[in-house]
Amino acid sequence: MLIGIDWGGTKIEAIAMERDGRELGRLRRDTPRHDYAGCIRMIVDLIGELEAATGRIGSIGIGIPGSLEPVSRLGKGASSTWLLGQPVEKDLRNAIRRDIRVENDADCFAASEAADGAGAGYNVVFAVILGSGAGAGIAINGRAHHGPNNSGGEWGHNPLPFPDITEIPGRPCYCGRHGCMETWVSGRAFEAEYARHTSEELKAWQVVEKMRAGDRLARMLWERYVDRLARGLATVVNTLDPDILVMGGGMSNVEELYDDLPPALARRTFSTVFHTPIRRALHGDSSGVRGAARLWA
Repeated sequence: MLIGIDWGGTKIEAIAMERDGRELGRLRRDTPRHDYAGCIRMIVDLIGELEAATGRIGSIGIGIPGSLEPVSRLGKGASSTWLLGQPVEKDLRNAIRRDIRVENDADCFAASEAADGAGAGYNVVFAVILGSGAGAGIAINGRAHHGPNNSGGEWGHNPLPFPDITEIPGRPCYCGRHGCMETWVSGRAFEAEYARHTSEELKAWQVVEKMRAGDRLARMLWERYVDRLARGLATVVNTLDPDILVMGGGMSNVEELYDDLPPALARRTFSTVFHTPIRRALHGDSSGVRGAARLWA
């Protein structure tokens, strides 16, 4: 049995599944934000609940909202800033009391979709998460690609390409820089853009509903969002030219994205043609937890 944990900034999800992908059980809890020790206790409890419910012991794979520095194995690049500088892998192993595997959550997402999701059958999969933050993972031949700095796919912390005067220097990011892609194309960024124009705080899906109802401001902000996303992904296509782009996170559920993004991206790429398929993640927001389980597959 494979057990996967998706340690997210808003929820911690656990899954037990067979090696062929059949699900045996799933649990989800709200993340105790800014409580590092509390998060680890919750993960231990979720593993215990799954193993008690199935009567089986599973291998443990964990996806975290950041990555591990390849030498010290301390947490780095985490949007859940309470993981930064922490011996995450060591503390989890000591708490769970068995061997584990820990990887970046976006890498788990990419590997999951490459294995049996929207990216199955494609050699190079670039998987984008457009949720409370924005990130990405790269899977090559069905396996997550990391690189010597364990930083493969850190697309969300590149600057917005071709900024106009209103986009310079860009909004501050938790990483200490300004103008990161995450500050422009995350779900929270989309909501903040609407709030800046109206002083009304709506969820992203509510702004989309207003757009569908004919609201001109919501339509303008959506078109601006798609253009910024296209600019960011054009650098990926120009550099990596992946075989498929797989979209995950809350903003990936907007149906209009799959009609509006391809032509916008085609206008921004260097190539005179753009044939890259853009697909929604087959496993939705559960792809990351499935990928974490597959760290032992």
